[in-house]
This record gives sequence, C-alpha cells and structure tokens, in this order.
Amino acid sequence: MRSIFAGIEYAGKSTLATMLGEYYRHRRVPIHGDDHFTLPDASLSPESRKILVDLPNDIKERGQRMQIHYHVDIIKKYACPLIVGWHLEEAVYTRFYGDDPNSFYYPNFHYGFQRLYETLVLEAHLPDVVLFHVTASDEEIARRMEDSPHEYPVVRQEHVAEVKARFEEEIAASLFTHQRRTIVLDTTGKTPEESFDELLLQSEPMVTMGELAVRNMDVPEGEYEVVYERGVRKMVSK
Repeated sequence: MRSIFAGIEYAGKSTLATMLGEYYRHRRVPIHGDDHFTLPDASLSPESRKILVDLPNDIKERGQRMQIHYHVDIIKKYACPLIVGWHLEEAVYTRFYGDDPNSFYYPNFHYGFQRLYETLVLEAHLPDVVLFHVTASDEEIARRMEDSPHEYPVVRQEHVAEVKARFEEEIAASLFTHQRRTIVLDTTGKTPEESFDELLLQSEPMVTMGELAVRNMDVPEGEYEVVYERGVRKMVSK
C-alpha cells in the first residue's frame, strides 16, 4: 500500500506511519518511510534543525519544493512508501503561517502545484495509493500539545480549529479524494493500537491482493527466521 498521511500537527500521523512501517518490517516487506516534510526536518541533527529555522524564506521554500517534487517518483517507485505531510501540509502551513512574523514557516509564494503532484502520481495508474486524513477533536489536540509539546511546534493552540478547517478544505480538493482514495481517521479518545486497527480495516478495500495476502500471514510475535522446507516457506521463532 502506498500511504500518504496528512492532517494537523499532534493528530497522530507520525505515530500511525511508524506503526505501519513496523507492521511491514515484521512481515519482511521493504518500505520507504519519509516523515521529514514538517519544518524543521525532524530527521536532521539538532544543530541543523536550528540552522534551518533561521534560514531565509526563499531558501526554505526552494528546498521544500525540490523534496516535495522528488517524492512523486518515490511514491511510484516503491511498493510501500510512507509519506507524512508532503504537499498538502505545505499548502496549509505556508498559507496560514507564512506571513506570521512569529512563525518559522515561509510564505506561500505561489500556490499552484498541489494538484500537479497528485496528477503525476495518478497518471501512473497505481492501484493502491491511499491518503489518510488523520485528525482529532480540538480538545484532544490541545491536550496533546500540553502533554507532549514538540521542540519546534508549528500550530498554536488558539489556531487549532482554523488550521483543521484548512486541512479539511485542502484534502477535500485533493484529486486523491476525488478518486475516492481518501480515508479519515479520527484518533480522538483512541489508543494508537485502536487507530492502527481502524487504518487497516478502512484501507482493506483499497489495497491489492498481494497486500491482503501479507496482512493474512500468520507471523510469530517476536523475532523469527524464514526457512524453506521442500519448497514451503516457514517462519520459525528464534
């Protein structure tokens, strides 16, 4: 399954993408995970993140534009890419916070590429692209902000409702939504495990037979090794 996660900060996108990656890895399915679109890129060193925050806006925008476009081919090339944020997040945050002097986001210099990226993916006729719109109630988002604040938060608590509305508008306009490839996951009051089970259940009609076969594998809970006996594949616990 080619998975794209979008939605407001603190909704649970990274958590679910990480769980899906671990799910695939445990079944020996190669993945390509990219959760580095939110500024400043969390995969960078602390020193680099600090530098990135203070870079001029045109440099930030140029870097984001290149990596967003690059990941069109990532989605096409890999069977199980996990893309968190991507172009939808940029569209929302640059329009909402780009001109805010208290935000490190860059202005929305030119909004016109979002549907192009989606068109480039859809014209490949991939059978299993799924856009997950991850959301939660205003109160739940605010609670998570207080309980587990991010080092570089993007969304301010007083803006939660409006930013959520912007994500709803942007995702509603997405060609993935028009193609009925979008699933809404509301994580309010749910454990990560419950939301993950919902992700698997709701996406089942959108995946390939190969993905369904993987999901149906009886895999040992702990570490195991794969062996073949007389042509039969077996998973043996260590």
